[in-house]
Amino acid sequence: MMNAPIIDPLQGDFPEVIEEFLEHGVMKCIAFNRRGTLLAAGCADGNCVIWDFETRGIAKELRDDDCLAAITSICWSKYGHRILASAADKSLTLWDVVKGEKIGRTTLQQTPLQARLHPGSSTPLICLVCPVSSAPMIVDLCSGSTTVLPVSLPDTGNGLAPPSRNKFSDGSAPFTPTAACFNKYGDLVYVGNSKGEILIIDHSKIQVCGVVQVPGASVIKNMVFSRSGQYLLTNSNDRTIRIYENLLPLKDGLKALDESNSGLDELDGVEKVKTIGSTCLSLFREFQDSITRVHWKAPCFSGDGEWVIGGSASKGEHKIYIWDRAGHLVKILEGPKEALMDLAWHPVHPIVVSVSLAGLVYIWAKDYTENWSAFAPDFKELEENEEYIEREDEFDLMPDTEKVKESDVNEDDEVDIMTVEKDSAFSDSDVSEEEICFLPADPTPDAPEQQDKCVGSTSKLADSAQSGSPLSDEAGQNGHAVNQSSSPLEGMDNSAAEDTGGTRLKRRRRPSDKVMELQVEKVKKSSQRMKPSDDLP
Repeated sequence: MMNAPIIDPLQGDFPEVIEEFLEHGVMKCIAFNRRGTLLAAGCADGNCVIWDFETRGIAKELRDDDCLAAITSICWSKYGHRILASAADKSLTLWDVVKGEKIGRTTLQQTPLQARLHPGSSTPLICLVCPVSSAPMIVDLCSGSTTVLPVSLPDTGNGLAPPSRNKFSDGSAPFTPTAACFNKYGDLVYVGNSKGEILIIDHSKIQVCGVVQVPGASVIKNMVFSRSGQYLLTNSNDRTIRIYENLLPLKDGLKALDESNSGLDELDGVEKVKTIGSTCLSLFREFQDSITRVHWKAPCFSGDGEWVIGGSASKGEHKIYIWDRAGHLVKILEGPKEALMDLAWHPVHPIVVSVSLAGLVYIWAKDYTENWSAFAPDFKELEENEEYIEREDEFDLMPDTEKVKESDVNEDDEVDIMTVEKDSAFSDSDVSEEEICFLPADPTPDAPEQQDKCVGSTSKLADSAQSGSPLSDEAGQNGHAVNQSSSPLEGMDNSAAEDTGGTRLKRRRRPSDKVMELQVEKVKKSSQRMKPSDDLP
């Protein structure tokens, strides 16, 4: 609860301050790959950019000439080979990350607000799409076919939302944007509708297997599973974030549902799906601001599921609230006076990345305190002066018998530098040798000797950007990551180039005879106006 006292974090593993920010056009949405080594961002111009998160440099740009509308969501495939981007022009584009080429593109009838690739396949060709004003659907990216999922119980007729234009009790329209997400292995889809119900759907059969009623019966705006698949987060219009515990087995959840379904044949349809729903999800915790009653935006879990974050949806403020899973508010992060657009927690490290309305990506990290005594284990750091009395034999030479024993390590043994230790944040089933963690540098070709004639910091900054260095000296002081597209040479007109000595940036052309005649006439006219009058003494 928000009115509970903020607990002492005691060096908790959550971010505290803005470490730096990334700038590349106007970015709208972000997503980490599974290891957190790459950060993908969708931009307002329809292109996508992939940042190397270790160096804060741009690893690849996915330029789409067919799309000029803003990217609404971006999603990685399981092992990082593909990226799915949805745009405001109703398009879905699947990219090959390594080649930087489009694998497929399809156009829907509605604008997709969110699109998620199937998590159970390394090379998925189907995705889950949540459009603006229609029910969620399964889209086959290969054929372009769509399958609409039910958003209410089957007893309403065809299983879809009722066609009535009457508003629900909370004033929302029948077709509000509906939230939906895959479970960990993608065999089930969880849909949150405008009646405050969570529908558990077998998307292969387009069948509602279970229903869970959310307290308050308000519109569900967001749904996301924790990385482990053990917890489900929902964000409702009643300004409350709820955490549900997943009672189904993490793997073969659909099989467990079918077994539960066969054991309840004596119940009718509605009672049966509600009973099954109660065996699938259990309400675990609620988070809300009881004082200011703010709406939440882009809530999500931390990588290990121990923390929950939610951004304030209020205009003009960039606030991020962090709770522990027990329900205590541990930190409120306050950024610049810009609305928050998207949030993501790093899969491994205590780092949060947020997108502002201005299109900047802010990186929040822990505020580490420097402890230089850590480099000298025998050195004790004192809070204040203390009187010290040395021992009589403290500085005596130690006899040979009391010398420290030599290490038993055999220095001739070969050291294994190839084997990668398993990360505790990932299970064995998540490990793949085919996974893409880093992308090779792909510098943009430029004209030869373009930066040679630039003077001062301009040359220094340009060299830094072209050499692939993520930070220049000036930008490093301001915490501003510079990319290749932000080179000061771009956008410089000819006069500015000449003033800074960059005369070779553009080849000067000889003016034509007509231009020369016009210039001569202009000079003659100006000289006649300057000539003194004969009438003056």
